Amino acid sequence: MDQAEQLRNIIKQQSPPRTKFSRVITVTSGKGGVGKTSLAVNMALQFQRQGKKVVILDADFGLANIEVMLGIRPQYNLADLMFNGKALKDIITEGPEGIGFISGGSGIKELASLSREQIIMVMEALSELDKLVDVIIVDTGAGIADNVLEFAAASEEVLLVVTPEPTSITDAYALLKTLNHTQDFQASQTVIKLISNRVQSEKEGQEIFDKVSLVADKFLNIQLEYLGFVLNDANVSKAVMHQKPLIQVYPNTPAALSMLYLANKLQNNEHTIMYREKGIKRLFTNLIHAKIKRW
Repeated sequence: MDQAEQLRNIIKQQSPPRTKFSRVITVTSGKGGVGKTSLAVNMALQFQRQGKKVVILDADFGLANIEVMLGIRPQYNLADLMFNGKALKDIITEGPEGIGFISGGSGIKELASLSREQIIMVMEALSELDKLVDVIIVDTGAGIADNVLEFAAASEEVLLVVTPEPTSITDAYALLKTLNHTQDFQASQTVIKLISNRVQSEKEGQEIFDKVSLVADKFLNIQLEYLGFVLNDANVSKAVMHQKPLIQVYPNTPAALSMLYLANKLQNNEHTIMYREKGIKRLFTNLIHAKIKRW
């Protein structure tokens, strides 16, 4: 039995039937600077206000976007859970209004190098996260880097953020095209919802979706859903400068109201997502499977 097969067996042994799984939403984009992290933070806060316990996983390791946006520096990250004996509660940092966030650090990159004991420990810890929270929002990097594709391929619910910039539209298609050729991606088991960000009108948002959706369906056989749009708003940049969520400091502005609408729509259509098995544990199981296949 090779090492990859041994690791698969370990994961199976650590996956007993469970009664509660978190809803995992992965937020990504084909291009950087399109407002992906701002959307992730604000929607997390709205979920929290709706009575859901929420944690954001900053999976864009090395850039620390979430902690910069919130102005909070975490003491520990995912790598400390894996290698330095820290408990799950130690690596969850509390943010505005009780939302939590976890810094990925270098932990995501090191998944493939985990020992048997570390895999068992990580899976047990992540099982606890499924018990503690209702929603986990994964904020990935941008583009077609391996870690971005791995998270998107491992997820069952993906939000793809696109702006009116031609490069954002073409890069979103490039992400979908590369994802479609990723070994572990299964279009039939992944719901991809497009968000048109920084648009001037509802019409412009719909036009962006139509462009991306048409080519994705025609050339990739990927059917996208349209979650909605966020209006262009100078207050978004102001909120970032204040290191506060937009819906907290400028709640009645056009972009804030747009984000509230999107979060509420996600909350209302949760039952339409046909999860095989929800939860962050499954996401990381898929990630580890993808990595060990390359060995």
